[in-house]
Amino acid sequence: MPVERNPAPVTAFMLIKTTPEWLAMTPRQRIEAFATQVVPAIEARTTGVRSRFYDTEFYSARVTDVWVWEADDHEAYQLLVDALRETPFWDRYFTVVDLLVGTENGYARTYGLDAVTSIAT
Repeated sequence: MPVERNPAPVTAFMLIKTTPEWLAMTPRQRIEAFATQVVPAIEARTTGVRSRFYDTEFYSARVTDVWVWEADDHEAYQLLVDALRETPFWDRYFTVVDLLVGTENGYARTYGLDAVTSIAT
């Protein structure tokens, strides 16, 4: 009997670099631009996507931010990228330096094993 599998959540680490246009805006203008130009496009095109943002410009000249996107499945992630590409986010406010996309503990899911993790206290 085949094993029934649920689609694996997808995590994308989007390595980006700010552009001079983005940096020329005030922090308030940046928040407004993201809230009015980017978020509505994402919400109109996909569901099941969450994000977290990390500043890295203190430690890297090549990548200024890492945006972590979690999507319920590959289709939700694909729709997210399609939505972002149609906003000023993509190649106007930010340059996408690299995309690292994966599924958490994919090896364990593939082989039916418990995931090996660590906990430091």
